[in-house]
Amino acid sequence: EVQLVESGGGLVQAGGSLILSCAASGFIFDDYAIGWFRQAPGKEREGVSCISSDGTTYYAESVKGRFTISWDNAKNTVYLQMNSLKPEDTAVYYCQADLISNVQAMCEQLRGISGQGTQVTVSS
Repeated sequence: EVQLVESGGGLVQAGGSLILSCAASGFIFDDYAIGWFRQAPGKEREGVSCISSDGTTYYAESVKGRFTISWDNAKNTVYLQMNSLKPEDTAVYYCQADLISNVQAMCEQLRGISGQGTQVTVSS
């Protein structure tokens, strides 16, 4: 059974940084991609960044140059380093895993099994 547990959310001032973690278990990591998605109040969920097991990454235009996704295979954990945070980054952030190698498709099509989410709030 695929299990994803997100952590690291919180309240931060604009311009600050946060690191989100997604601890994954229950599947063969070589076959999967993992991504970070977010959903702000009153808005649809959107793909933020996705990474495949071979390290291929995809970023939404809105976070390019500010966010970095990485995968620690030894810890079965995917991280999202978020810098230069903006109030518009405020959302619940979800980790998702999918049996796919095309990370752009995963992020754009909102594919995958989701964790419970972690709240990120950026104050102005």
